[in-house]
Amino acid sequence: MTPVQSPEPVNCRQDGINDIVDKVRDGQRLSAQEGWRLYQTSDVEALHRAANDVRERRHGRRAYYVFNVHVNYSNVCVDSCMFCAFAKKEHEPGAYEMDLEEALSRTGALQNLPGSEVHIVGGLHPHFPYAYYIDLVRGIRERFPNVHIKAFTAVEIDHLARLSGKTWADVLRELKAVGLDSMPGGGAEILNDRVRRKLCADKITADQWLDVHRLAHRMGIRSNATMLFGHIERDEERIEHMIRLRDLQDETGGFMAFIPLRFHPANTRLARLPMASSSDVLRNIAVSRLMLDNFDHIKAYWTQVGLETARDAMNCGADDFDGTVVDERITHFAGARTPVGVTQDRLCALMREAGCIPVRRDSWYDEVEVFDR
Repeated sequence: MTPVQSPEPVNCRQDGINDIVDKVRDGQRLSAQEGWRLYQTSDVEALHRAANDVRERRHGRRAYYVFNVHVNYSNVCVDSCMFCAFAKKEHEPGAYEMDLEEALSRTGALQNLPGSEVHIVGGLHPHFPYAYYIDLVRGIRERFPNVHIKAFTAVEIDHLARLSGKTWADVLRELKAVGLDSMPGGGAEILNDRVRRKLCADKITADQWLDVHRLAHRMGIRSNATMLFGHIERDEERIEHMIRLRDLQDETGGFMAFIPLRFHPANTRLARLPMASSSDVLRNIAVSRLMLDNFDHIKAYWTQVGLETARDAMNCGADDFDGTVVDERITHFAGARTPVGVTQDRLCALMREAGCIPVRRDSWYDEVEVFDR
C-alpha cells in the first residue's frame, strides 16, 4: 500500500470535517487522505460525535464485556522488540515460566461462568516443546469444556511453526482440533515496514501477520486485530494500518473486533517517550470507528487505556470494555497502574456512568446477560 502523503499547503488543523461526517452518514467509505484529516482536525467534538453516531447505529447504547482470565505462560522470548517491557531472556532476572499444571490452574476461576474466555499469549520461548502448546489447549478444553479458548498471536503461530518444522496451516489445524476457538490480535503493532524495521525487526513482517490471520479466517478461526500507537509511528502509518486491516476484512470477514492499544513506555528501551494522553486514546478510537466500516466492534481495552478513559470511549465510538481481565501481566510489566482484574460490578458502574446499558457477552458477542434497569 502507498503511504498517505501529507499535503503541505493545507492547514488541516483549521479545517472542518463536515464533508467527512456527511460521507460517513451516507454510508460511504473514507479514503486514506480523509483518515489523515481526522487525525489532524482541531474539531475534536465533531470527530467524537460522528464516531458515536456510528456506534449507536450499530449497537444503540449497549456496552459489552466478557468474563475472562489471561494466561501469560512465560515471558521468556527470543525476540528483542524495543517497545516490550514484558520479554526476558532465559536466566535473566524477572524471567518466568509456567509449567502446564500452573497454566491450567489459572483457568479454574471460569469453571462455572457461562460465556467466559481464557486469553493465552506469551513470549516466544526458545525451548518449550511444541507439545506444550498443544497440551495446554487440550488440557483447558478437557477440564473446562464450555470455556472459550482464545490463544496465540500470529507471531506465536509463526514461532510454533518454526519450532516444530510445520506449516502455519498445520499448526492452526492441530490447535483447532484440540480446542482452539479464536486468536487474539496481538503482534500487529503498526503494519508498516518502516516502523517494524526500527522497533521489532526480529518479528514477522506486516505481510506475514496479515497472511497468518487470512489463513486462520479461511480455516474457520476468527480473530481480533490490534494497533499499538503512541511511539514512533506517524498518523499516516496508523491509517495505512487500518486500511490494510479493512482490506483483509473485506476479503475474509474474519475479524471480530479492533483494539487500539496505548503504548506504555516505562521499563522499555523507549522509556524516554511520553505516554499518549487520554485525548490521544479517544482520538484513535474515534478515527478507527470511522475508518473501519466493516468491523462490528471497537474495543477500549481498559487495562491499557485506564478505566475512566475506557468509560469515556463509550461515547467516542467504542462499544466494548473487554472484560474482567484477571491476571494480565504484559501491560503491567510496563508500569500500568490499572487493576490486575476488575469486578463485574465495577465494569457495569462505569458503563452506566457513560449512559450505556451493560451487556455481558460471550467471545462471539452473543449476549449472555443484559443489565437494563
